[in-house]
Amino acid sequence: MEKELVKFLDLKAVNEAYRLEIDEAIQRVLDSGWYLLGEEGVAFEEEFAEYCQSKHCLGVASGLDALILILMGYRELGVIEEGDEIIVPANTYVASILAISRSGLIPILVEPDEQTYNIDPALIEEAITERTKAIMAVHLYGQCADMDSINDLARKYDLKVIEDAAQAHGATYKGRRAGSLGDAAGFSFYPGKNLGALGDGGAVITSNKVLADAVTALRNYGSFEKYFNRYKGMNSRLDELQAAILRVKLKNLDADTDKRRQVAESYLVNIKSASSDLTLPYIADYGKHVWHLFVIRHPNRDLIAARLAEQGIQTVIHYPIPPHRQEGYPELHNLSLPLTEILHQEVLSLPISPTMDHVSIQRVIEAIKKSLV
Repeated sequence: MEKELVKFLDLKAVNEAYRLEIDEAIQRVLDSGWYLLGEEGVAFEEEFAEYCQSKHCLGVASGLDALILILMGYRELGVIEEGDEIIVPANTYVASILAISRSGLIPILVEPDEQTYNIDPALIEEAITERTKAIMAVHLYGQCADMDSINDLARKYDLKVIEDAAQAHGATYKGRRAGSLGDAAGFSFYPGKNLGALGDGGAVITSNKVLADAVTALRNYGSFEKYFNRYKGMNSRLDELQAAILRVKLKNLDADTDKRRQVAESYLVNIKSASSDLTLPYIADYGKHVWHLFVIRHPNRDLIAARLAEQGIQTVIHYPIPPHRQEGYPELHNLSLPLTEILHQEVLSLPISPTMDHVSIQRVIEAIKKSLV
């Protein structure tokens, strides 16, 4: 008899845990008759800003929009000009790069630290030029980048620090949460995120009121007052249904994160000696990982993935093609980023979620051991 599939992420099970509260939240919105920029959105913004230890939260339509709106805000405020450079990790999802190029700016890609896979602060300074205006720090897989080193460089060269925290809801760096570690941060609420909506969504987090005010207008056609447009804005608003659902899930985020940490700990303890060719995730001592992804590394990644699939274990590759090799970025094809390219050839994400039971966890562990023989 074929074993049941261990899904990489069972979103139905994740959301079923809060089904009653989610149903009540949806009913509340339907009964209100107000579906954009209403009470649910305002309440969620207040709650998520407080959760992130920051002053302002602006709900938007996606994580990509959140990053774009931060950069648009800085452009409108005269902090950044068209053609300026933004330093960004080479080892990231393409959305980080897209936000920069879609804002009329130039992405400058920097190799990662080989342990954390986040941007290597030791390589940032040599990438800074007179056109550099910001560093975008991506908290990849749910672990914060080395923010003290990044912020020190930013102060030295008068640069803004933007956090791409799309995978890091609740992650901490020296006791402070992602979203409060730079000048502004972009979050995603894509359904598969640790704090996921039932559709798309995102948020800008900042303690800078001037920037928050600019983003407030920019997300709504550039308007503070209907039909009066101060900026050339866009339509990017978190709707009331998603805000109401996110309020339910935000209350349970820390508990869900603890469950993810338990799964990760089981993997780390039980897989650690499976093979000398296998690299398990490195946990930096400066913060707490939220395990959006549990990413292993192996030189025969595709073979391992195939063997796991034969045993009913679903895995995902985050990400098969690095941004500088994407067809849409021919201007980056000449870059030499060897570590980034090796990582994209070797990384593999194992199943992890707050709903995984002991049996599923053990199946993954045993399947990994068999796959490495």
